Amino acid sequence: MTPKELLFELLKKDGHPERQIVQYEPFRLVFDPVNAYLRAGMVKGTMSVNRWGVTIDFPEDAPGPMPHITPETKVIKDITKWREQIIIPDLEANCQNGWEETRAQAKAVCGDSYLSMVLMGTGMFEQCHFLMGFEDTLTAFYEHPQEMHELIDCIFNVRLTHAKLLVENLHPDAVLSHDDWGTKESLFMSPEIWREFYKEPYRKFYGYFRDNGVIAIHHADSYLAPIVEDMAEIGIQIWQGVLPENNIPELQSRLNGSMVLMGGVGGAIDRPDATEEEIRTYVRNVLEECCPGGHFIPCITYGLPGTIYPNVDPFITDEIVKYNSVPHLNLPKIPEPHRAVERIVQKKVEEQEQKDRFSESSILDQVAAALRKGRQKMVLTRVNEALEQGVDPQSIITDGLVKGMMILGEDFSANRAFVPEMLVSAKCMTAALDVLKPLLTDSQGSKLGRVCLGTVKGDMHDIGKNLVKIMLEGGGFEVVDLGVDVSAEKFVDAAVNEHCDMIACSALLTTTMSEMRRVVEIAKERGIRDNVLIIVGGAPISQAFCDEIGADGYADDAAQCVTVASRLMSSKHAG
Repeated sequence: MTPKELLFELLKKDGHPERQIVQYEPFRLVFDPVNAYLRAGMVKGTMSVNRWGVTIDFPEDAPGPMPHITPETKVIKDITKWREQIIIPDLEANCQNGWEETRAQAKAVCGDSYLSMVLMGTGMFEQCHFLMGFEDTLTAFYEHPQEMHELIDCIFNVRLTHAKLLVENLHPDAVLSHDDWGTKESLFMSPEIWREFYKEPYRKFYGYFRDNGVIAIHHADSYLAPIVEDMAEIGIQIWQGVLPENNIPELQSRLNGSMVLMGGVGGAIDRPDATEEEIRTYVRNVLEECCPGGHFIPCITYGLPGTIYPNVDPFITDEIVKYNSVPHLNLPKIPEPHRAVERIVQKKVEEQEQKDRFSESSILDQVAAALRKGRQKMVLTRVNEALEQGVDPQSIITDGLVKGMMILGEDFSANRAFVPEMLVSAKCMTAALDVLKPLLTDSQGSKLGRVCLGTVKGDMHDIGKNLVKIMLEGGGFEVVDLGVDVSAEKFVDAAVNEHCDMIACSALLTTTMSEMRRVVEIAKERGIRDNVLIIVGGAPISQAFCDEIGADGYADDAAQCVTVASRLMSSKHAG
């Protein structure tokens, strides 16, 4: 079979491809005039403003461009006035030329054996937080749902225009549409919020491509297991970027051939120090675990072909080719029947535990419960009632507000709560602290410690960093936010100048992990290592890496960061 024939066979629910497809093998990427128009000006080493009015930063040492969102550069500063503030690109007027060359390119690179694939980056959710910031986007689902529906409809119409221009002028074989809906281990929003705001627009979007014979591929290197059946239902034929954290064999069983899963090879293996043996062993484990379930394409989870470090990709490809050289029976794994029952029982246990968390017998429990639910008016009412009852302001903070945030953090770690709930509750806490701070004595107002926080140099991602800030402040720490793209020297300078007890470094890209090592080294050179604690975290970071570079602590997520920071500070004071 040709790569093209292999894919068509794989897309059939009862298809029998003769071997595993090797990463992006069937596809040949073709860049269309609309893509060129929307990405005009995005050049490495420059800052630019795109067609939507979003400021884009593309550092010289970064793998790709990222939005640069500040209070000044934010396009939508007030969601209730989004129509007055937004710039809507006119694709019809500006993207009529260049299609003949694109068609010729597609014909030349594809021939009879391959499929032309076009890229549509910055999906509907991503466009929302590019325009108004991540935190504003997620809280607006709760605070301004009508305006969010209207904004998403506007973005959908622009993407549909792009889709129609593609079909009418090029008619590609496949579309690779990007939109990340989660982190490595959880959705950004609850499944209910995703279904309310994005499911139907995406059903129409992918439905248009399917109606016109275009293969619908959705890229999201995220944890999306809770909505995977929804994705298949709305017309996504291939989910590209499936992280191993999604438990691919379980998803294969649930989907029963209704959608192809493409990924499994996570970015953790894409490192300059990864050995050939390590890469091959990692890939072989993925193949042996996921290929027997069928409807799977082993692939790096990135949204475009290739790895960041050129030495890694050839070994991934060659190991898949080696796997194909030996016959394998494509027999799906059958899950043990008791697993489903176990999940139902476990869910009921968790729900009961959730109910038992708050007896709400005391006013402070009521403060914590209202905060966890994100009800700001109720939080302020309960705080004032506590003050009227003579409860000490510091106790209200520690045993009410902080308790509520800590329990919410535990729920977040267990995927019972999501980022919007965290942000809404953080707003509640800020409002309550505005009431309580003037009532605190100097001794009561003391913090557990002072932390300088940032995303390391070369990394423009701020979502995880912002969550850590919320949780640290909720846990009683004072935070100096250094932002993103922070050099090791800047971390250490801030720790000295701001009299910080701790440095907290975040990273999402494997390419930037080495900057954390430099933070530790420069802290030693400057003579502050014995006095300043260093904690690290982010998707590619592990306890082993933390130990290797000599940092003091590692946190798997924002909630755990507070636990680790508190433990380290207690040990420091005890010492």
